[in-house]
Amino acid sequence: MAAESPTATGSETGRRRDGFWLLVLWIVLSVIGCLLVALVLGPHLPPGDQSSSAASQQTDFTVLGTIAAPVVIGVLLYFGWALIFWRQQPGDETDAAPIHGNTRITTTWIVGTAAIVLALAAYGTVELISPAGAGAGEGPQPIWKPAGTTTSSLTSWTPGSGNILQVQVIGQQWAWTYRYPQFGGFETTQLMLPVGQPVQFNVTSLDVIHSFWAYTLGVKADANPGLNNVAYTTPEHTGEFQVRCSELCGIWHGSMYDTGDVVSVAAFLKWTQTSKVQLAALTKILPPYALTYDPTNIPAGKINTALGLTSAGGGYYNPADPEQP
Repeated sequence: MAAESPTATGSETGRRRDGFWLLVLWIVLSVIGCLLVALVLGPHLPPGDQSSSAASQQTDFTVLGTIAAPVVIGVLLYFGWALIFWRQQPGDETDAAPIHGNTRITTTWIVGTAAIVLALAAYGTVELISPAGAGAGEGPQPIWKPAGTTTSSLTSWTPGSGNILQVQVIGQQWAWTYRYPQFGGFETTQLMLPVGQPVQFNVTSLDVIHSFWAYTLGVKADANPGLNNVAYTTPEHTGEFQVRCSELCGIWHGSMYDTGDVVSVAAFLKWTQTSKVQLAALTKILPPYALTYDPTNIPAGKINTALGLTSAGGGYYNPADPEQP
């Protein structure tokens, strides 16, 4: 018994030394990893910062990545340490010492993980409210609206006012069209937005379920027939952004994409006035602006011809696009 005591004491000391160095390395590597994720990787994470909703999502990804970094580092560090220092030696076929429960470790693990989950739940709730749904479709009656927007007039729009800019997104097999009710209700295949101005997207469909995804704007909302799905954002930088359908909607689903533009307020107002005049004849044969439409009451042939869309297997596509089949 006396001969076994030094061995047992040495083993316990070794375990304590391993635990100490594991903790030190984990803290040092975690600090480095968190700084790299937050300061180096974070600003380059998708979807970017072209709009308020996109910037909010980029921040969310950065926060989640920063929180995950110590966890990943801890798992990999422990795994590597075990492979290097705790691996079975050649010729040693004895069983390892039995492991019993450790109340401190169990309590620390439960309390730590619970705190992380509850903190993320609170953070996620705030993020859903403050940027007005973080760009996602909120159904026909959204609970939260962008700060500073008080009215939703469909007859006019003034930059910087409390009246939010309305843009209706209409999905059909296989193209996107856009109506601007505050500028006479003209419909076009061009999506133009003014920088620095809150926008309300009213997303609907004429046939099957589509999904409007303005990737770099951080906006995504399902386009359901007979339903208006609202999404908010505020473009913060000028430039192009891509629009895709992210819901399988038929044979040419992969070709249902578009390019939008964020421009200055002056350029946007000039474009709307020009488009209103150029599309006046088309606007006359459109149904009155509504949040949803009955496709059987829409003169599709005339409208799609005027918009530059032609029929293809029961759907519509832009023949001017060389990448479409």
